[in-house]
Amino acid sequence: MMPGTLAAICVVALLIVLWIERVRDRHKRDRDEMERNSISPQDLHALMASNQDVLLFDVRLPLDLLTDSEIIPGAQRFAPHEVRENPSLIPKERESVIYCTCAGDETSRAILRRVLDMGFTRVKFLKGGLEAWKASGFEVEPYRKPFHLDTGA
Repeated sequence: MMPGTLAAICVVALLIVLWIERVRDRHKRDRDEMERNSISPQDLHALMASNQDVLLFDVRLPLDLLTDSEIIPGAQRFAPHEVRENPSLIPKERESVIYCTCAGDETSRAILRRVLDMGFTRVKFLKGGLEAWKASGFEVEPYRKPFHLDTGA
């Protein structure tokens, strides 16, 4: 093998290693940021019980709402696409918590990412969403308002 070829392979290998490290760092920063911007059901319940001014937003997909038509008392419901298209539905100046029922909180995390990118600093997502809230024994109420069935795409 020619020395120039070996040097080129080493440079490419080094660039690949550096790129992988950069991607890992970015993912770690994203995970850390999500952790800082999350709240457990127990902490949210305590916050609400202490009469703190916190807004709740149910951002489940309409099909999820069909299968589980309960909501945390006091929560406002918005379809995920509504919040993605108009993030100002969540007031920037108020403490807010969003939740869904997706495995891994995907919808809540996507919406949180969108509002954080827009400079919102007072928004958190409920870890485990509505399922974790109910599993903790906290109150829910029936959701009776009309909504449109869309895919959320």
